[in-house]
Amino acid sequence: MKNILPPKEYQILRKLKSPARIQDFLDKMPINPEKDGDTCYSPMAVLHHGICHCIEGAVLAALALRVQGLPPLVVDLTASKNDFDHVISVFNMDGKWGAISKTNHAALRYREPIYNSIRELVMSYFHEYLDDLGRKNLRSYTMPINLKRFDKTDWMTSHDEIDHIVEYLADAKHYPILTRKHIRNLRLAHPIEIRVGKIAEWKI
Repeated sequence: MKNILPPKEYQILRKLKSPARIQDFLDKMPINPEKDGDTCYSPMAVLHHGICHCIEGAVLAALALRVQGLPPLVVDLTASKNDFDHVISVFNMDGKWGAISKTNHAALRYREPIYNSIRELVMSYFHEYLDDLGRKNLRSYTMPINLKRFDKTDWMTSHDEIDHIVEYLADAKHYPILTRKHIRNLRLAHPIEIRVGKIAEWKI
C-alpha cells in the first residue's frame, strides 16, 4: 500500500491503527452537504475536501482498514421507499463482526466487534433506522463486498468519483430481513425515539 498511495495520504491512514481510530477520524470530518448535487467522492477526494457522507466515508474506512492489513469490506443496507439506503465498512476481529459508519445522526453509527454474523450486525441498526414519522425502514443487506475487486479502476488513488462502486452495490444480491407480514405488523417508534433520530451532528 505504501508504494501505491500518495505519501501524505498514506501517512494519514497509516496512523489510524484500529477500526475505532478510523471511526474517530470520520467522526471529526464534517458531513458532505452535496450543495452542488449528488457526489460520490473517492477516498483521495474525501481527504482533499475534508468532507464525506455515508458511502464516501465507508469506502475511505475500507481503504484505511486495508492499509492496516485488513480486507476492505463494505456492506450495503437498503431501506424502504420512505428512507435512504446506507453503506457501512465492516471488519472482523477474533471471529466477531463490527462496523465503521459515517452518518449525520445519532443512530446508524459505529458497532463494536461483538456480532456473530453479518445479519446480526445489520439487525443492530433496525430499530434506529427511522424516518420522521417513526416508520422502521431497514429492509435488506448485502454480504461483505471486498473492494479489491475494483483495483483496476484505481479507486484507491483516483480523485474521480466512484459511481461504479455505487452501481455495483445497488445491483449486488441483497438479503431481505422482513416478510410482508413482518412489515405489516411493525409498530411505529415512540415520539422520543423520533425526536432523538432528528438530532444532527453537522448543520447542512
